[in-house]
Amino acid sequence: MNIIVDNFKFMLMEVGRQLESLRRVMKSPDEKAILRMDTRDDYIDNLKSVLQNNCYAKIHGDASLGSMKVSFLRGINTITTNLERIGDHCVNISRQLLHYEDTTFLQHYDYEICLDVVASALERVDSAVFKRDMNKAFEICRTEMELDSIYKVNFDRIRRELRSGDHTGDFLTTLFIFRYFERIGDTLLNIGEAVIFTITGDRFKIHQIDGLRDVLAQTGKDVPLTDVEFKSIWGSRSGCRIGKVEDASDGNGAVTDVIFKDGEREKLVEERDTIARWQEIAPGLAPRVIALREHDESTSMLVEFLKGETFQDIVLGATAEHLAKAMATLKVTVEHLWDITRKDKPVDAHVLGQLQARLGGVFRTHPHYNYPQYCIGGYVEPSLASIVEAAKEKSHGLVAPFSVFIHGDFNSNNIIYNDTEDRIHYIDLHRSADNDYVQDVSVFMVSNFRLPLFRQNQRSRLRAAALEMYNFGHQYAQKHGDTTYEARMCLGLARSLMTSTRFELNSKFAKHMFMRGVFYLKTFLAHQGDFDAFNLPLEGILD
Repeated sequence: MNIIVDNFKFMLMEVGRQLESLRRVMKSPDEKAILRMDTRDDYIDNLKSVLQNNCYAKIHGDASLGSMKVSFLRGINTITTNLERIGDHCVNISRQLLHYEDTTFLQHYDYEICLDVVASALERVDSAVFKRDMNKAFEICRTEMELDSIYKVNFDRIRRELRSGDHTGDFLTTLFIFRYFERIGDTLLNIGEAVIFTITGDRFKIHQIDGLRDVLAQTGKDVPLTDVEFKSIWGSRSGCRIGKVEDASDGNGAVTDVIFKDGEREKLVEERDTIARWQEIAPGLAPRVIALREHDESTSMLVEFLKGETFQDIVLGATAEHLAKAMATLKVTVEHLWDITRKDKPVDAHVLGQLQARLGGVFRTHPHYNYPQYCIGGYVEPSLASIVEAAKEKSHGLVAPFSVFIHGDFNSNNIIYNDTEDRIHYIDLHRSADNDYVQDVSVFMVSNFRLPLFRQNQRSRLRAAALEMYNFGHQYAQKHGDTTYEARMCLGLARSLMTSTRFELNSKFAKHMFMRGVFYLKTFLAHQGDFDAFNLPLEGILD
């Protein structure tokens, strides 16, 4: 590890020297000095290669490394790459000086402020990395905004002055120089975020770490982020950054385990509002919102961490007895929620409109699914678009006879079961609304089916969970006079099967799902007569 630290410090010093050389040649351009900068740049490149090789060798060759040391080495590797880019940009700026017709032209601009800002940021890197100084990491990150602002001022000035028609080449050369400084700002942002990674063990954008600090402060606790451990939660497809925040201090810290979310404002505000409604309907079902901070780039939120297992984990790994107990509690909970939120007013989930809105994402992953009409002998296969549109047209008037307040994204990994309390919790609730309960049932079924697990015992458990939820929904429909449950379920399954393929890169399995969705659309189109008599072929989802 010592050789990595030593070489890193040497590289940092060399990039600092390169910046000072650039300062001198910008004051007094000298071809020999620029050539010496080129030579030093080769040395910086070599240091980068040595450091990267050492980091990779240490990570892959030392099994005793803990997660934080691995994060440190990965962060050093990223910082090294970006330091080398700063060296490259210094050389690029120096080469621009050779293009001036008027060698004093640059002196009319305050370029030294850029050099000062970069130099100050580089001076902070050593202590930020080796003293785990989060404040210095923030200051390095914010250098990017300073350099962006300087670039904007000079860009606007040069654009105005170009109208004179004189010194066009010198104006453009000056613009390129400030543009390179702006790009150095981008690399410094990468360095600052890499330092944060070495401290927290997780990748954050600066606005996300700002958001985390701010929402933690809103709890009334002043907690150093070095005492906080962040564990990413993978698998979210919402676009939000989601992770579990734990107290990593000596045990006397003020942070209890919470979930941190950072993402699109509209989604998180919707989730806050729907959580508030769920708390009114069934206190404790949804996590409490502890803090929410809205800012320019995104919104950050802290919510209560709910203990328990996701239903997905239970279906795949629990004993048969534990699964049966969890499923029984889930059905009792869901039926109670449907009963107390049911409104005797017809509702249309617009399932095929949802499908059409998501097909673009499907086609970006699998372009060949957007097939045109074609003929095989005398048989004509209609295009996918015409099949979807025909099913949409036929479904007009097919509505649920009543609405309930649904989860809205009822995947098996959005349902938590606490065995100790024998209680169900819901998470990820921004899509909750008064709607057709069939949507939640169909989403739950497909969330089990779409898992790319192919051992027979795994498929059997997933199939059984999907079938049990289907039968539960069917019984509820019969109990409350819902005679079109199967017809709406047919469309719900088609929608969920087809749209799920945009997240599946296993081409064989994705095609399996997509064509089953098409099969359901064709089954729906082939039905004649009232939808009360529709017969759903379950083999399409349960096999």
